[in-house]
Amino acid sequence: MMDYKIIANTIRGLSMDGIQAANSGHPGLPLGMADVATVLWTKFLKYNPRNPEWVDRDRFILSAGHGSMLIYSLLHLSGYDLPLDELKNFRQWGSLTPGHPEKGHTVGVEATTGPLGQGCGNAVGMALVEQMLASRFNTPDHKLVDHHTYVIASEGEFMEGVSHEAFSFAGNHKLGKLIVFYDENFISIEGDTRITYSDDVEKRMSAYGWHVQRINGHDYDQISNATKLAQLESHRPSVIICKTTIAYGSPNKAGSHEAHGAPLGEEEILLTKAALGIPEEKFHVPDEVRELFTKVVGANEKKENVWKDMFNVYQMNLPDKAAEWIQCMDGKLPANLDELIGDFEPDGAIATRSASGKILQDLAKAIPYLVGGSADLAPSNNTNLKGYGDIAAGAFNGRNLHFGVRELGMGAIINGMQLHGGFRVFGATFLVFADYVRPATRLAALMNLPVIYVYTHDSFYVGEDGPTHQPIETTMSLRITPNVTVIRPSDATETRYAWVAALENQSGPTALLLTRQNLPILDRNELPSAANLKKGAYTIWENAGSDHDILIMASGSEVSMSIDAGKKLAEQGHKVRVISFPSWELFEAQDAEYKASVLPSECRTRLAVEAGYPTGWEKYVGIEGRILGINHYGASAPAGVLAEKFGMTVDAVTQAARELLK
Repeated sequence: MMDYKIIANTIRGLSMDGIQAANSGHPGLPLGMADVATVLWTKFLKYNPRNPEWVDRDRFILSAGHGSMLIYSLLHLSGYDLPLDELKNFRQWGSLTPGHPEKGHTVGVEATTGPLGQGCGNAVGMALVEQMLASRFNTPDHKLVDHHTYVIASEGEFMEGVSHEAFSFAGNHKLGKLIVFYDENFISIEGDTRITYSDDVEKRMSAYGWHVQRINGHDYDQISNATKLAQLESHRPSVIICKTTIAYGSPNKAGSHEAHGAPLGEEEILLTKAALGIPEEKFHVPDEVRELFTKVVGANEKKENVWKDMFNVYQMNLPDKAAEWIQCMDGKLPANLDELIGDFEPDGAIATRSASGKILQDLAKAIPYLVGGSADLAPSNNTNLKGYGDIAAGAFNGRNLHFGVRELGMGAIINGMQLHGGFRVFGATFLVFADYVRPATRLAALMNLPVIYVYTHDSFYVGEDGPTHQPIETTMSLRITPNVTVIRPSDATETRYAWVAALENQSGPTALLLTRQNLPILDRNELPSAANLKKGAYTIWENAGSDHDILIMASGSEVSMSIDAGKKLAEQGHKVRVISFPSWELFEAQDAEYKASVLPSECRTRLAVEAGYPTGWEKYVGIEGRILGINHYGASAPAGVLAEKFGMTVDAVTQAARELLK
C-alpha cells in the first residue's frame, strides 16, 4: 500500500526549505494541500515525465500559483527534468523555479498561473478541448482521447470574477472530465476570509451544474474516494471542497495568515519538521519516496505504451482519421493558404468585420482545426462558421463556440484550449471590451500562445452607441503589451492578409482590429498588393519615388482617407507618400533596410492619422511631425457627424498636412 504520509511530508519539507532558502514565497498552500496532491499524483494522475507532451496525459493546473513549491516538489519527485538544485534556487535569477509557475519555462508546468482564477479558466478550456477531440476522433474501439483535467484552486480563485464566468460555462457545457480541488482554509493575506467572503460554495457550484463533494483534505481515504466519485461523474464537472489547515503541521503558524505569503523561519521549520517526523536535513528526500514515484511513473509509462499501440491500430484501420488527427496535433497550415481565401473585387465598400466574416468561411474549409466564437456578439463580430455546428453540452463536434457575455472567462478559456493542443482558437468581442479580456491577453503573451482576438467596432465610428462603446485608448494599450501583435487592416484585401499573418504567428497572440463601418475596397490593380500587410507598413500610394515633401502614415479606416488627402496635396504640387501602417509589431520585425525604404530619414515632415489615442506615433513621426488622433472620449451621434466634429475627414488630413508643409 502506498505510504501517502511520507510523500506528503517530503513535499512539505522541500517546500519549506525552498521558500526559506529564497527568503520569499508562500508556504501555507504547499503544506496545506500536500495530502491532496500526493493522492492525486500517485494514484490518479496520468502522466509520463519521459514524454511530458504525451497528448493523452491528464492535465494538472496549480491555479493557486503562489503555492508553486508544491508543483516544483511534485515535478522533481516524479522524475521531470527538474533537479534538486533547482528547488534550492527557488525564485533566483536563471532558475527553473520562478515565483509562480511558467509554461515553457519549467517542464511539466501546463499553464502560467499566479493571477488568481486564470488557471481555473484555462482548465475549463482544456477540459472543453478534451471533449471536442474525443467527439471527433474516438471510436468504440479506440479511445484516443480519454483524460482528465485536475485543478488545485484556493479561495482566492473562487473570489475572482473569472472563476464565476468559467465555472458557469463549464457547468452549462457539462464538462465531466474537469475536477477541481478547492482548498478551503478560510485564510487569505489579510486574515480570515470571512471578513469579506461568505459564499456558500456548495450551493453556488451546484447552481452552476457541478457535482459537489466536501471532504477533510488531510484524510487520505476521503481524498481517494472523492476523486474516484468525481471520475465516475461523466456529465458534470466536479468540485471537491477540501477542508484544510493552511501551513499544516506548523506548531505556531498553522491556520494563520502569517503563513500565507512569508517563509516560516528557520526555527519554525525545525519545529514543524519535528512535529511531522521529518529529518532536520534540508531538502531531504527519503529513498522510499523516490522508489514509490519510480513505480508510479513506470505504471504510467506502460499506459502511454498501450496508447501508442492503440494509435498504431487506429492508423491502420482509419488512415484518413489518423491523418486528420496528426494535422490537428501538428497545427500545420496549408502551404498555399493565401490561395485558398477568396479575393475582393475593387467595387463598392465593405466593413472589415464583414470581410473578415467572408474570409473565415474560406479559412474554415482550409483549416479543419480552426475553431472559435464570440462573447455573445457573433452576428456583430461576423465570426460564425456557417455549416459547422455549435459546440454545446453533448454536442462537441461543432466548431462554433458561444461564450455568452463572459469576455474575461472567454480569454482564459481560449488560452486553455490553445494550451491543450489540437485546435487553433479565436475569440471575439467589440474592441472596447478588450479591457475585459486583458488579464488573459497578458498571460497569452507571456506563454507565447497563438490565440487570435477578433475585435470589431474599432473606433468612434461605432457612432450612436456612444462613448461607452467607442474605443479611444484601447488600440494603443494593446500595442504596448509585449508580444501582442496588433493588426488594423485598411480594407477587405488587407483583412485577408491580416488573417494569414495572424495564423502564421505561432509565438504569441494576435489582435485583429476591424471596422463596423464600410470602407472602400482599394483597387490593387493600381495600388501595391495587400500582401504587403505582412511587413507591417508599406507605401500604398505616392506621386514621387524620392525627395518627398511629406510622409502620411495611417492605419485601418484612415488609410483611404489619407490617400484622398495625398492626392489633393499632389494636385497642389507637393510630393507625397502615403503609407498603410496596419501593424507596428510586424513592421518592427523587418530589417533596417526595409524600414528605411518605407520611412526615409531624409523626409522629416511626417503626419500620422489614426482614429484613436495619439501617444506612441511619435516614434514614427519624430519631433518635427504631427499626429492627427483622438485624445478624448467619443459621443453619441451618427458616425459621419462624429468624423466632422472630431476632425477625421479628408479635409482635416489635408489641412494638417498643409500646416506641416508651411
